[in-house]
Order: sequence, then structure tokens, then C-alpha cells
Amino acid sequence: MKQKTFSSDRLLLDPEQEVEQIGDFMRKVLIKDLRRRGIVLGVSGGIDSAVTAALAVRCLGKERVHCILMPERESSPDTLTLSRLLVDHLGVDHSLEDITETLHAVGFYRRYQEAVRRVVPEYGTGWGSKLVTTDPIEGGGFTFFSLVVADPAGVQKTVRLPIEVYLDIVATTNFKQRCRKQMEYYYADRLNFAVAGTPNLLEYDQGFFVKNGDGAADLKPIAHLYKSQVYQLADYLGVPEQIRLRPPTTDTFSLAQGQDEFFFALPYQKMDLCLYGLNHQIDPAEVGVAVGLQADQVRKVWANLEQKRSTVRYLHLSPLVLRRLPETQREEARGTLHAP
Repeated sequence: MKQKTFSSDRLLLDPEQEVEQIGDFMRKVLIKDLRRRGIVLGVSGGIDSAVTAALAVRCLGKERVHCILMPERESSPDTLTLSRLLVDHLGVDHSLEDITETLHAVGFYRRYQEAVRRVVPEYGTGWGSKLVTTDPIEGGGFTFFSLVVADPAGVQKTVRLPIEVYLDIVATTNFKQRCRKQMEYYYADRLNFAVAGTPNLLEYDQGFFVKNGDGAADLKPIAHLYKSQVYQLADYLGVPEQIRLRPPTTDTFSLAQGQDEFFFALPYQKMDLCLYGLNHQIDPAEVGVAVGLQADQVRKVWANLEQKRSTVRYLHLSPLVLRRLPETQREEARGTLHAP
């Protein structure tokens, strides 16, 4: 029997079965492991948080879901519009928390401006900026970052970043994710709910999250799904079309920024297939045919994926201790003798 050609069909789900399995997982961990009444999550108007919220409503009931909308002054106007559309569509309780003043209080806007001025001294009021990454296909699998700035007239320029300035900018922008996560845990504690994280497999595998920021959660219901599969569930669950059509964005910087500009080498459809090919040891020539690349270009994308994986362990690690509790004591501390 002839083997099927490698294609996006490898990522097709049975949506009904997948939702049932995720629902079983969510109910089990809430009852047996977390001992919480429901789910809190931040929604951004993006596909991942929308699908996670829709799954929680389908599997737990809308009375056990609380969504939080957390814009700040640099957020895209679409963020709040689409977030409101989602919570109204789902009929869930929600809270609006503008985190602008919180970011002011920790000095975010000042610190960010100071960091950018290390390479663009004239940067100031009325300017915008974003980080972009090199194309790993052209760069041999290695990643370099540049800063794109736009003056008040809209004139842009790009500046290659020294590593210390790049780290300064990233450390500063991480305030946004960590402030939002603090708000999620406030509502979780208040409601006796658990916090749901929203990374998909591509983000979870590659470390596209902030430690103790959007990477912090009590459960991550879609972390095993490629982003293409998240879109399949979005269609099955009836997520509003405006959200399904919105291009993936970081919504972190003052200039509009796609995820493929900042972190991923290619649009998510192609990144999913490249990651699947790497995970399942598919011949790079076959993967190349599916994504429109040469085999050597696929190998460069894989090199970039492996490079990011080499740094992701730190992001996934729990706090390290000198001596760990014996397994039985850990189970008793969780209030159960059943393995999760």
C-alpha cells in the first residue's frame, strides 16, 4: 500500500473526541488535584485564549468560568473589541482590568523608553517600536534581534540590537505578562478557581511565554495541540469568525507585530508542519514539499527549533530544592494519594 504524502492532513483532529478528552482532563484535575471550583483565564482577543475559554465553558459550564480583559495603553484597539466579543458570545462572567496604572507604578514605560534610547537616543513621546527577529532560513538557524522604531510622522528605521539591550527590552516588556498573571491569580484566589494557561504546543515546546507571566498556570488545556489544531477546535466550538480571522499577534509592543516577526521563523501553518516533521523524523525533503521549502531550508528551520529548545528547560522548571519530599508525602500534601 502506497504511503500517503506528508501534508497538513497529518494535523487533522476529530474535534468531538478531542473536546471530550480535554473536558475529562479539566474536570479531573480540578476535582482531584487542584480542588478548585472553576477556571479563571485572561483573554486577549486571540485564538488560543478564545479556544481555551470556549473549551472551559463547554466542559465545565459558563458559571464555572471567569474571564479577565487586561488591556493597557499600548494594546491594539482590536484586543479589547475582540475580547468583549468573546465574553459576550460565551455569556461568561468577566472583569475589565486596565493595567496601565500598574505598569506606570513599576516604571515599565520609563524603563522601556530608557532601554530603547540606548540605541535610538531620540526615541520619545509619539514614537512606536517593536522587536523583530532574523529569518533563520537565511541565518543558518541562528537568531538575531533588531528593533524597529517609527517616529511620530511614521518614518521607520531598523537597528540591530546588542545582546545587553535586547535583554533589557525583553526584561522590561515581561512586566506586562507578569502584571496580568498577578491579576488572574487575584481573581482565582477570590473565587476559589484555578488559573488556566493558554499556550499551544508550538509555544509550549519553543518557550514562547514568560516565566511566572503567561507561562504560569495551574493547568494548560491546549498545550498538546499544534496551532493549526487550535483553529480546528475554534471552528468546531463556534468561536466568532472575527477572532478566527485575526492574524496571530504578540500584542506586546506599540507597533503592530506578528508572531512570525518576533519569534517564529514562518507562519504558524508552516511552523506546525516543520515541528511535526522534526518530532516524527519525517524526511526533510517531504516536509519541504508540504511547506514550500527546499530540504536544506527545512534543516535550517529545524536548527532554529532545536536552538530554542536548548533554552526552554529553564522556563519549564519548577523551583529547585536541595531535598524533595518523598512521593507519599508529596501526595499527602496535595490531599490525595492518586497520581495526577
